[in-house]
Amino acid sequence: MEESSRNVFAFDGLLGFVVAVVVLLGALFVLMYYAIGAQNNHASDYYDIQDEKSIKMFDKDNDKHIIDFKGV
Repeated sequence: MEESSRNVFAFDGLLGFVVAVVVLLGALFVLMYYAIGAQNNHASDYYDIQDEKSIKMFDKDNDKHIIDFKGV
């Protein structure tokens, strides 16, 4: 590499590192925002299990025992 073409602030130097960090932090904040929003939307969704004695371990109809309802 030539001495004259070295540059700390080139895109493959410090500037590239800063851009990569900003992009990763931006993706982190966006994903956290949607995760917190999803958790807040579903935090008040409660469910009840009816007739739990008749639930079999391997059965396709096990989802019929779970009843979703909103909390008080």
